[in-house]
Amino acid sequence: MDVQLHLEDTDATLVLGRFLANALAGIPNPPALLLQGDLGSGKTTLVRGLVESLPGAAQAEVSSPSFNIFNLYPTTPPVAHFDLYRLEGMPPDDELFELFEDRATLAVVEWIQFLDREYWPEESIFLEWTSSETGRTLTFHAMGRVALEIANTLPEQFKLKQ
Repeated sequence: MDVQLHLEDTDATLVLGRFLANALAGIPNPPALLLQGDLGSGKTTLVRGLVESLPGAAQAEVSSPSFNIFNLYPTTPPVAHFDLYRLEGMPPDDELFELFEDRATLAVVEWIQFLDREYWPEESIFLEWTSSETGRTLTFHAMGRVALEIANTLPEQFKLKQ
């Protein structure tokens, strides 16, 4: 199931991140968030809104993990925030796959296009950013039962009129 969303600005992106935090916080095995978009499209901003809305966020300082490859935030659930930009053409570290399998950790992966689809978790939400005249269009691809349930509860304020 795909849903087209409109994010007018940074504030809207943060609000969507907060919505996702609330939707995912009570799920024992949260789906991975797989993010694709140009540089500056809002991927890290969405992650900041999500992480800052989870319990334990006071100890988390969200930043793009470009140079570390990933940051682990001490939230509930824990968030493993990956940035695969520097891995283009290289195989990912085993730690990525271990965190995909550790379903108690919420894996958030920026630049997912650099990871072959065969490695993507089955239960995931693929968020794809594109520019629009009035902000960003975000396609919410729900993959798996839990992701579909979340897609069905997306706030109407973000949905593009068909």
